Amino acid sequence: MGDMATYLQCFWGLFLSLSLYFIQSESTSHVYVVYLGRSQFHDPLVTSKSHIQLLSNVFSSEEEAKQSMLYSYKHGFSGFSAKLNSTQATTLANTKGVISVFRSKVLKLHTTRSWDFLGLTLYSGEVTPLQLTYGDDVVVGVFDTGIWPESESFKEEQGLGPIPSSWKGKCVKGEDFEPKMDCNRKLIGARYYLQGFEQEFGSLNTSGNPEYRSARDFLGHGTHTASTAVGSMVKNASFLDFALGTARGGAPRARLAVYKVCWGKNLDGNCAEADILAAFDDALHDGVNIISASFGSDPPLTPFFSSSADIGSFHAMQLGVSSVFSAGNAGPDPSLVGNVAPWTISVAASSIDRVFPTEIVIDSNFSVMGESLITNEINGRLVSAFSYFADGACLMENWNKRVAKRKIILCFSNRGPVPSAGIAQAAVLAASGSGLIFVEPPTMQIADVDIIPTVRVDVGQGNKIQIYIAQSSQNPVVKILPSKTAIGKSPAPVVASFSSRGPSPISPDILKPDVTAPGVTILAAWPAKTSPTLLPFDDRRVNWNFQSGTSMSCPHVSGVVALLKSAHPDWSPAAIRSAVMTTAYTRDNTFDSILAGGSRKVSDPFDIGAGHIHPSKAMDPGLVYDMKTRDYIIFLCNIGYNKNQINMLVLPSTGTDTSCSHVHQTNSNINYPSITVSNLQSTMTIKRTVRNVGRKTTAIYFVSIVKPHGVEVLIWPRILIFSCFKEELSYFVTLKPLKKSQGRYDFGEIVWSDGFHKVRSPLVVLVNNSNDDDDDDDDPSVFASNITAASSSI
Repeated sequence: MGDMATYLQCFWGLFLSLSLYFIQSESTSHVYVVYLGRSQFHDPLVTSKSHIQLLSNVFSSEEEAKQSMLYSYKHGFSGFSAKLNSTQATTLANTKGVISVFRSKVLKLHTTRSWDFLGLTLYSGEVTPLQLTYGDDVVVGVFDTGIWPESESFKEEQGLGPIPSSWKGKCVKGEDFEPKMDCNRKLIGARYYLQGFEQEFGSLNTSGNPEYRSARDFLGHGTHTASTAVGSMVKNASFLDFALGTARGGAPRARLAVYKVCWGKNLDGNCAEADILAAFDDALHDGVNIISASFGSDPPLTPFFSSSADIGSFHAMQLGVSSVFSAGNAGPDPSLVGNVAPWTISVAASSIDRVFPTEIVIDSNFSVMGESLITNEINGRLVSAFSYFADGACLMENWNKRVAKRKIILCFSNRGPVPSAGIAQAAVLAASGSGLIFVEPPTMQIADVDIIPTVRVDVGQGNKIQIYIAQSSQNPVVKILPSKTAIGKSPAPVVASFSSRGPSPISPDILKPDVTAPGVTILAAWPAKTSPTLLPFDDRRVNWNFQSGTSMSCPHVSGVVALLKSAHPDWSPAAIRSAVMTTAYTRDNTFDSILAGGSRKVSDPFDIGAGHIHPSKAMDPGLVYDMKTRDYIIFLCNIGYNKNQINMLVLPSTGTDTSCSHVHQTNSNINYPSITVSNLQSTMTIKRTVRNVGRKTTAIYFVSIVKPHGVEVLIWPRILIFSCFKEELSYFVTLKPLKKSQGRYDFGEIVWSDGFHKVRSPLVVLVNNSNDDDDDDDDPSVFASNITAASSSI
């Protein structure tokens, strides 16, 4: 009986605990996004009323529903965000007409010389350089941490005409932001979105947490990305005299609209999805032509229509607006790429040919070269990290409390390990050290703005220094000379080690990232009242600052897309992406293959996508792979949507079939500029369609192929003949596995050329047949039947 009583007591205790848990779960409210697809009504007021009516179904009154709602998305698409408990969210998710309901998550930021490196040189002998020819009529919307409007980067360019008549946006007044003073014909829009952030983190505290309740930027990230994309020309820009030159964005004459969706919390940028969708809704109504967004989340990724960025960019694409996103900073491991929707451009990061060599002289006996941004000579005694940190690991928790005054400490990144130079700097600063020599693998070294003088050296040099210290009877005397700026470093570009790699974790038949662009130690505008490190004890103030990340590579592509949109206003977002991808290059400045940072290996399409952007080539790509509505419908069918749901998502157009085929069509058949097959088990044929956009309406293109290892590739036809009567042609690619394999990707390419243009598509194939005993593929008739089918289709 005693055992039974104890059992019952435990049972009822557990039952009570679970009951309380579920009651609490039901009563706890969070911000949810309720997505309804395209707007069914032409009147925004009617759309908003329908949102209130729908929300009222899970509240006791309409007034409660109104109080719960944060935003009504009523322009570019239909939906709303509101505070709901889990029961209310589930009820709405099961309501007819609702596409998805998802919790509003908080996304993170993906944190002059670069444009010369890309071939957009101002003083190249041209009367009117490319960057100054186009852009006046294009508006780039930057979703970020706001703007420092006083920066010279946002002044009106000479001869800049009136604001485009299509523009419907505005500058919103806020803390330290006065539209009449801060906006002009360059900065034509500035809005801010705070409700989602405050629901997640509480009311914005601008005293203990430096921020502005307005579109004004404190964190600097938004100012930096905006000036990289569309900044005006500014002569003699530099960071403490480093990288001195003329700064400008990719499209210096383009207009800028700022949408502040990311806010500082403990010096970190946080972007609430409810706010991001509100910015998309306004931006599409305002009339932006390009959206540039340097934020995201790392895998696991949510389904496409449970993501604010994917929803907003899908409707942007339908309205002819290109969306450019950063790929993420989770490299170099594979399959951690973010922002992978096939209607966007996802950008990896790579280096440019500029370095900041810094000489370290030890006991006047020998010297080593590292990289840094040191302005004044530093002298001290050189010591090993073992003298001040347990196990020689430069971590705060390993500090032995010994004071390292006037000491320069040698730290190895693999001891501990120490994840970054910043963590080692904090530890050395706590020990009162004068400087840091940080040893890391050669592909990891990136000069950065540091809180204490820090020189980065590779492992070979670090070993020499460590041996010298060990053999010295006393601490050696060390002198660190001021850093210099050097241009022409090779090899460049190199993919940044931090840049997120493919394949896409949720749509492996769509190659992501799409391209790579400069994202390492990029100089751009900075808020004049924010220290370059953001730290409160850093009393330095600058107008220009260095930043690294795919956050920096993203606006490089946004600037190029702005030029393309201005030069070719009738091109769709898919055609623009195609031009950027098919003209990208895969060779560095030594004419060898681009290397992948984080290793010494040659990069592949999962590192660089189609390659490194080449803006001037993209202006005249020859052929483009455009995408029709049907391409997107095939994709939507493949990810589980039915005809009724697709009709709620896709803008209606005459003759468009929104039904899903009973026969599965692989995503490889979507008319993407790259070809990826993530599961080749037997012979298959893929179709692609290209349109001639060259200056000559009559053109003949011949194909060349680099075959992936172990894959037979046949293209039919091998010649494309364009004329004024035939500007669009299709070709077929038949792939046949020649090996037994599993889990191994192989890479090739398809290049169409008319002797002037080279239209290159990466070919990525994973042969997956090692457990397949069917030998049909050894039969030539199977291969031949696919060729015959392709031929008759043409």
